[in-house]
Amino acid sequence: MTRECAALLPGVCAALADPRQPGLDDTCLEKLLDWFRSLTWFDPTVELVQDNPCLTELISSVLALPKPSPSILSFTLQLAGILAASENRFQHLQQEKLLGRLFGQDGPRGRAVWEDASVRSGWVKGVHSMVHHQPALHFLCSGGGLDVIFALQGDPSLFVASAASQLLVHLLTFSVESETSKPLSTKDCEWPACAQMIKKHMEDSLQSGSASHVEQSLKLLTSLFGSCYAAWTEVLWSDIAKQIESFLMEETVQAQHMLANLLLNVARSPAFCDTEGSCWALVTSALEHLTPVQACPLAVGLLKLCKCPQDVRIQALTVLLQPMDCILRAASQPLEYAGLLDESVSDPVTVESLLSSKTSCAGLLCQTLAHLEKLLSLKHLRVDLPYVSLLRSLVTILQFCNGLLSPASPLGSTISQNLINCFRVQKSALDVLAALSEKKGCDTLMGSLFDVLLAYLESPNTSPTVLKKAFQATSKWLVLLQELSCSNSQCQQTEKILEDVFVVLQKRLCSPCWEVRDSSLEFLTAMIKCLRDQDGFRQCLLSSEVPRLTENLLEDPESYVRASAVTAVGHLAFVTYFAPESPVAGNQYNKENTLAKLQEILSTDSEGFPRRAVISIFTKWLREGCTGQLEDTEQFVSRVIETVEHDLDWEVRLGGLELVEVFCSQTICQLGLSECPYAPVSSAEPSCTPQNQLLRVFCQAKLFGFLFRSLCDCDKPVGQRACDILIGLRGNFYPVSTLENPQEVEDSPAGRGIAWLQRTLRQGSLAQNFPRDGGDGVDFQDPESMMVALGAIDLLELHDELNKSSDHMEESPQSLLQDILATMGTIEENEVDCY
Repeated sequence: MTRECAALLPGVCAALADPRQPGLDDTCLEKLLDWFRSLTWFDPTVELVQDNPCLTELISSVLALPKPSPSILSFTLQLAGILAASENRFQHLQQEKLLGRLFGQDGPRGRAVWEDASVRSGWVKGVHSMVHHQPALHFLCSGGGLDVIFALQGDPSLFVASAASQLLVHLLTFSVESETSKPLSTKDCEWPACAQMIKKHMEDSLQSGSASHVEQSLKLLTSLFGSCYAAWTEVLWSDIAKQIESFLMEETVQAQHMLANLLLNVARSPAFCDTEGSCWALVTSALEHLTPVQACPLAVGLLKLCKCPQDVRIQALTVLLQPMDCILRAASQPLEYAGLLDESVSDPVTVESLLSSKTSCAGLLCQTLAHLEKLLSLKHLRVDLPYVSLLRSLVTILQFCNGLLSPASPLGSTISQNLINCFRVQKSALDVLAALSEKKGCDTLMGSLFDVLLAYLESPNTSPTVLKKAFQATSKWLVLLQELSCSNSQCQQTEKILEDVFVVLQKRLCSPCWEVRDSSLEFLTAMIKCLRDQDGFRQCLLSSEVPRLTENLLEDPESYVRASAVTAVGHLAFVTYFAPESPVAGNQYNKENTLAKLQEILSTDSEGFPRRAVISIFTKWLREGCTGQLEDTEQFVSRVIETVEHDLDWEVRLGGLELVEVFCSQTICQLGLSECPYAPVSSAEPSCTPQNQLLRVFCQAKLFGFLFRSLCDCDKPVGQRACDILIGLRGNFYPVSTLENPQEVEDSPAGRGIAWLQRTLRQGSLAQNFPRDGGDGVDFQDPESMMVALGAIDLLELHDELNKSSDHMEESPQSLLQDILATMGTIEENEVDCY
């Protein structure tokens, strides 16, 4: 603890213990506790409490109050627990007879203030902090503390109940690992006293027949097996496994919904790594006896486990796929296709009844589809999914939802009625459909797949959110279709599908709903990104009305649509006038007209989203070398900079800096400097050196004025990016050892202006009236002056300042103590470092 903090602490403690003072907010108290945790973390000695007697005085004073504030009492309990976490400090507090009055029978748990949940929470947290050594554990157990914690497991406050459960896990683990002389390896091993009490409480609760007690113990066990992987947990499991199994068999037990998480944590634990272990039989039984909704999360968790036995993994996959199998079997009568599964783990009638119910059908399918999407995203799945049958099942679900299928079976008719226009299921199914596009073997169903997708894209009943998902799935499958058409005779089918897609897209771009127009533009951009090099795609695109309609949307009344239109037009340019040769006759696209429209949006649009989109597209064009030769590019960059440096949106200004960075990098490469050793350039050297050319280009493009002004931007990310660029540029002109001497700079012709610039930059965002070119003797377009500026200004110091957290001063312990004193009104206003 610093001397300054030690001087402030007595005043803070006195203020906290004074009932006449206004209460502090919980945030200040939590910060104060965090400070004490950091003080005690690496220092177990007793000096902290001996050298600061105000801490024990605070505890005594709060305990002496007839009606202490619940928040201050809670703080005191937690503070005492933090201090008592060290055995030395624990003994000191015991000698002061404080711990019994806090955590024992004489403490707040027997007073009216105990009714406040914050006090009970503070008691639990204080005990949790304290019990990290044997004396504290014995103190708790001998004073009846365990019974209090057992009771708090059922506390009406969920925060208190959860904290009590976590505390019991800590106590059980600490007791076993600190009090056992030899490892617990068999059922006959003797458990330590504290661990034995907790273990017996769990076993009694599990057998009590009380739903609430059973749930409390299951939560405790789930947390234990999820956090502790010691070998002794297997001994504990062997003692309770029979009782857990009985819950699976009894349909009346309400706690079945908690068993999946418990069993999954047991299966994950390294203590049960033996594939012949006792847990796997119980896991198999759970997959069979839990309801499909309960078993699904367990099944997915098992499929992600590396060490899960293969037979259990196959069983888990069967549970997960059962609803999809039922959908396929219900779709036609007699069966046109086989289902996904050869046999079921549990009774198929259970799944059929859930899908037949209006209330449970959508929920079960959404859960199943969400799990399937997660599995499909895994790089290494240790079981083979039947991709083709799964795709067929998805197509069937989407047909049911859109009324495209009239099944002959009674079950299929019921499911179809339950799913008609069900947006939730449509969105989930389309997500899985998109994920399946990356899997092999699904190309046999292309025809029916695109029939369904096009039906969704065309239907007026498709909601905007579902349409967005349908567009995303379509773009992914179009990429796969294009790849297939290149390798076989599917070109005609591909061309027909593309034509149909563009017909639909033309209609959707004219939709009165802005979300639909926006999704349509995003879909167009996604297609161009993936397919712009394909002749068939370019032919279909340019022979449609899509390019014209897209340009029209640059004037859309909705800013999100304008932004998407900017992005789409920017990518269209790669097909229309940046392509080596256009696949259609005649040039109906005017590059200058499009560029003028985008520059107008950048300079005049009232919303930030379109302007951000323009600067992003300009940067992309520049990065891909589409802005002409160096002189043209220089003028282009200069015009963009002049516009964006005055923009009120910091993201636009940041985008301008990214454009500058790309331009600098490309220019350096073009002038052959990217791999050269750098040397300082003096005025005596010939003007045609690459470094001089580089400086001249950057000055003519007005880069330096923009970069140096950005260092003082009121939005820190802009200043940070500008500083990074300037440091990178300086490396092209100065080796580290040859930076300018400050005294020599003062004596140079540009020295006075550069010195002024250095002082201005140190003011950062507080700098007022930052000079235009030529102000105060600083000419940002003069290569010689900018050369001196790069070498003389301490950019690394600026970099450190810009990267400091804004709260690096305000969050210091000293500042916190001063703020507390100021809030409590105990010091003058001018003494406080307030924020």
